[in-house]
Parts: sequence; C-alpha cells; structure tokens
Amino acid sequence: MKVENKVQPNEQQMKDFLEGDAETPIYMVNLLRFKEKAEYDDGRETDLSGQEAYAIYGQEVQGHLAKVGGKGVFGGQVSRLMLGEVEDLWDMVAIAMYPSKKAMLKMITDPGYIESAKHRKAGLEGQLNIETKVGANVPFR
Repeated sequence: MKVENKVQPNEQQMKDFLEGDAETPIYMVNLLRFKEKAEYDDGRETDLSGQEAYAIYGQEVQGHLAKVGGKGVFGGQVSRLMLGEVEDLWDMVAIAMYPSKKAMLKMITDPGYIESAKHRKAGLEGQLNIETKVGANVPFR
C-alpha cells in the first residue's frame, strides 16, 4: 500500500468530490502530519512549530464549520500504532462533520476560511482526508 500525504486534493480527487450526492452528511477523517517549523507562503518570520500554526487554524475553523452547520467531532494526538504497519505515523487525527459536501464546498471557498487556511498550509507537512458517510450497515455510530 502506498501512502502519500498531501496538503491539497489533486484535480481528480476534487472532481470526484463534486460528483454524486451533495446533500448527505459527511464526516471527514483527517490524518495530520506537521512540519517541524511553520512555513508561511508569504515568507513571514515565525517561531511557530507546524503544530502551533495548525492549532491557530484549528481554533479558527470551528467558526467556519459552524457557519455552514458543521462541527468538529474529535481531535487527538496519535500515540502509537495498535494494528497494521506504516512507515511513519501521523501526528494527530481530527474528525469534522459537515451537513453535506455542498456545505463543505461553501466553507472552503469562503474568503474568511481561505485566510484561516494559510495557517493550515503553513503547519502541515501533509495529510490524508478520508470522506465517510453513516450507512445502514455500519455496526456502530
């Protein structure tokens, strides 16, 4: 299995996201890996670690989520791998709920969110985003 952390979805991933059911609630599972030191695109000097820059984003994104009817569901530090094998673990796991893909798209294209996302990009080395939906055959919810 190849695992490749990214900061932005590629063109095909965005196309796939925009297709199909845009109204069903989704839970986005975020597996996060942080840079040792934050690096802002505008070249600003900072003493922030990647995790500290991402924490600024994390605080601000709560308001952006609320504006579209979403919410942060869970966030936690990865402490160890219980099962399976990967070369490198992620630093943190976060789960956000969006009332729909349409709501998530509205949030990520909002100018206020785009401004907050500068901290996300500065702090992340990369991540995996896993879109999930609650299904009838899921053993627990």
